[in-house]
Amino acid sequence: MKLSKMKRILTSLMAIVLIFATVMTVAACGKSTSDGSVAGESQSDSANQGEDGDVSSIEFVRMMGNGINLGNTMEAYAHDKGTDMATTVYETSWGQPVTTEDMIKGMKEAGFDTLRIPVAWTNMMDYESGDYTIGTAYLDRVEEIVKWAVDADMYVIINDHWDGGWWGMFGSKTEETRTEAMTMYTEIWTQICERFKDYSNKVIFESANEELGAKLNDTTVCKDSGALSDDELYETTNEINQKFVDIVRASGGNNEERFLLIAGYDTNIAKTCDDRFKMPEDTAEDKLLISVHFYDPWNFCSEGQTEQPQWGTKREFQSMNTTFEAMTKFTEQGIGVVVGEYGAMPLEDGTYKDNMNAYHKNILDLCDLYDYCPILWDRGDFYSKTDCKLGDSDMAEMYASRTYAKESEKSVEDIKEEAQAGIDAAIEAAPEEFETEDETVDISTLTSTAWIMWNGGGISYSVGDTYNPEGDCTEGVVATDAEVTGAGTYTVGLDFTGTADGKAYGITFSALAVGNGELLYPGYFIEVKEILVNGSPIELTATPYTTTDDEKCTRINIVNEWVSALPEEARVSDGNLDPCNWVIIDKDDLAEVETIQITFDYVAPQ
Repeated sequence: MKLSKMKRILTSLMAIVLIFATVMTVAACGKSTSDGSVAGESQSDSANQGEDGDVSSIEFVRMMGNGINLGNTMEAYAHDKGTDMATTVYETSWGQPVTTEDMIKGMKEAGFDTLRIPVAWTNMMDYESGDYTIGTAYLDRVEEIVKWAVDADMYVIINDHWDGGWWGMFGSKTEETRTEAMTMYTEIWTQICERFKDYSNKVIFESANEELGAKLNDTTVCKDSGALSDDELYETTNEINQKFVDIVRASGGNNEERFLLIAGYDTNIAKTCDDRFKMPEDTAEDKLLISVHFYDPWNFCSEGQTEQPQWGTKREFQSMNTTFEAMTKFTEQGIGVVVGEYGAMPLEDGTYKDNMNAYHKNILDLCDLYDYCPILWDRGDFYSKTDCKLGDSDMAEMYASRTYAKESEKSVEDIKEEAQAGIDAAIEAAPEEFETEDETVDISTLTSTAWIMWNGGGISYSVGDTYNPEGDCTEGVVATDAEVTGAGTYTVGLDFTGTADGKAYGITFSALAVGNGELLYPGYFIEVKEILVNGSPIELTATPYTTTDDEKCTRINIVNEWVSALPEEARVSDGNLDPCNWVIIDKDDLAEVETIQITFDYVAPQ
């Protein structure tokens, strides 16, 4: 309806007043900051223009504050038990309780402004029969949790998270299966978009989890997967992310302008910063975010450990700082960064790790400094779903003090200055090295075993720096491990013919390890003489390097794609690290492994 003449006059006068007020504010407050906000301006003034307001990608990420994951819950997988069970059967199949509204409210009260809800949509989908319909009950249950979070004034991220490994269909050797994968991806997101299209910008869609990258070659579901080269994996990742944006934008409603979270390559920072990774084109302006995860170093962050690992030297703090700084490649382009998962997970008995809070605080400081949103990975590890609060009092105080509401009272400039001061203080207080405890170790009581760590194709064997064949071994695996007594030639192997599938369809990770090698045989080198797969020798594509993650176990990587650079501890007997790599075989040679055998020399330093 057209405005009357009087209304048009009043509108013009109001516009003049607003312009004058804006000019006076800028004059009073001083220069603009690099992100376009005005120095001295509070975060709420610059960013909180309403949940559906015209805010930039960077400003929107600030509004998301700190987040937490609802881990091992709606992405818990029980598809193999049937697709028509009660939603609670799937939701609790990985050991989590049924989610309640009080749990979500408690997360908000604990200081988390964003909730990430990983989802396995194929739990109630008969996709093997070509039916890509998501069970209505599953959509209803996810929406119920989303509503609780929105009602608690939280931002909500939903994705398609691992989902049983169907993503490996993209790496199939057959074009028909690859086409089917894209059809399935399209159908999943079409249904999600329809269900949530009228929700405000409080709801964020995320294109994937960690699947876009090497896991497109996963063989868990698709046994003939593994066809994509590294360059093709990047190309397919880019194609999937572009399809995601196109689907959402074409679905109507608020989806035309919704903020979208684009999964990085493997959600690995170094690999996402690779120029082969491309952000998708978008019809909406300034509405894309980028997602990466951070669990470095893994020997500190990993779950299930029985002994306290050490972390927190100056070099370790600086390594974290340098890694986070790399993501400014995206913020400098105006793309908001979300660290969708991070965390120093508790020990096997639930004990929190020493320096856990220092590790998490440095991440929070870095995210404040660079305008990232950090989202803690949690499966009841830190947040008690019984008590509806964080279990560690220092951790609880840290997150409660950094809510968006409290930080929005400060200027962006002040937040960054405080963050930088915290980062600098942490490095200043950190030791150069930790005091060794060698004097407390009775070397005479130690033994050394060589073995092959293996994870891939649905099979696992003793992955980790502590030799643990009983606790981490797929039923039916027969291992040939070797007692190491010093310099010499040793042979180790794995036989998968007794497992359910009779073979491992592909590889995710493998390393050859010598337990207690750094303590009993410091400085020794592992030199591979031969690798046999199914009885036949395979060629090495690179030279392995000897290293250690925990200063106890000596190892070489066979396939470790989480590594992005040679560690400082890397060593080879001839001193030439140039031909070394953390992947030393062609993964196609491990597409179907019944047996693997490695013969190596254990060489004393000269």
